[in-house]
Amino acid sequence: MNALTSAVVKELFQARFAVVPDVVASAPGRVNLIGEHTDYNDGFVLPAAINYHTWVAAAARDDRELHIIAHDFTDQIVRFHLDDDMQRDTMMPWSNYVRGVVQQLRKKDFRLRGGNIFITGNVPAGAGLSSSASLEMALIRALTALSNEHVEPKAAALMGQAAENEFVGCNCGIMDQLISACGQADSALLIDCRDLSTRAVSIPPDWDILIVHSGVKRGLVESEYNQRREQCEAAARYFNQRSLRDVSLTHLLAAESALEPLLFKRARHVLTENARTLVAAESLMKGDMGSLSRVMAESHASMRDDFNITVPAIDTLVDILATAGQGLAGVRMTGGGFGGCVVAIAPHAIIPVLMAAVEDYYQQETGCEPTLISAKASAGAFA
Repeated sequence: MNALTSAVVKELFQARFAVVPDVVASAPGRVNLIGEHTDYNDGFVLPAAINYHTWVAAAARDDRELHIIAHDFTDQIVRFHLDDDMQRDTMMPWSNYVRGVVQQLRKKDFRLRGGNIFITGNVPAGAGLSSSASLEMALIRALTALSNEHVEPKAAALMGQAAENEFVGCNCGIMDQLISACGQADSALLIDCRDLSTRAVSIPPDWDILIVHSGVKRGLVESEYNQRREQCEAAARYFNQRSLRDVSLTHLLAAESALEPLLFKRARHVLTENARTLVAAESLMKGDMGSLSRVMAESHASMRDDFNITVPAIDTLVDILATAGQGLAGVRMTGGGFGGCVVAIAPHAIIPVLMAAVEDYYQQETGCEPTLISAKASAGAFA
């Protein structure tokens, strides 16, 4: 993946538009250490922003048009007026994130101004590392800076989520946008997705994060994701609650024989995952790898057996990493599921062992080619 900096992005912008950009904004992708499909259930998550970013450079125009170049999509160009009635673009779907963000900013009465926009980045797309949320946060930072307007990070996250829910059509929770907006260097962030409160959880300085892309492109993500959300909402309704956050595990277990089996499994994952996430945050803060490794393993098993969002290659990859780690690494699938990435967190000395195990066994056992991604917890969006 390319090493992108503000200076490099400025040069790329100037080569396309023959002027220097007025603003360069950046927002990170994220990796979720634990807490999967809990965010839209008002639960807990423990993600970290990572040192892979989407960059948006912009220069003001004298009209109210946006002229946008997507460098990573073969320099495709989209143009539209800021005051247009936004319509989804089926030919260049990446542009729907821009349109959705503009629509949300307008709803919140941001003035905005026309601009030439250049988008690039090195967050792996389709890997479950939130390239879409990083695009939304970088766009909001760039567009508001261009019009000399201010937006709070949590407000930006909520607008990005709304753009994805209401315009793009994926009913995601708030985690991806919030960690991209509010991430802190060298820390994960424990997020309560009900009240959006956050607590930085320091990652021990001698621990590293390893992300391994399985080589399995994530399939059926939006339809399956939306279906899981509907199932969780149906389970909450059975208990006359707005969300599963208000259902206790005791009440759920007592209702097992009455609740539709699939809904029971979905709810059991969410409730047990919330509990695991809180344990993981305390374990990370204390540097207790034994406890962290255990709850991350339990999380993966729950995603596999109760939420049914893993695939065989991902399960094999987790097994290889866990076996190599010998209890000294936390390992699980990360992201919405159906392919994508596995995350491992371990002391420095263990990371080469994990990488070697993947290189020695994974492709041989699955036929899939892995991509090893070393990551560090990073700060959130800026302009």
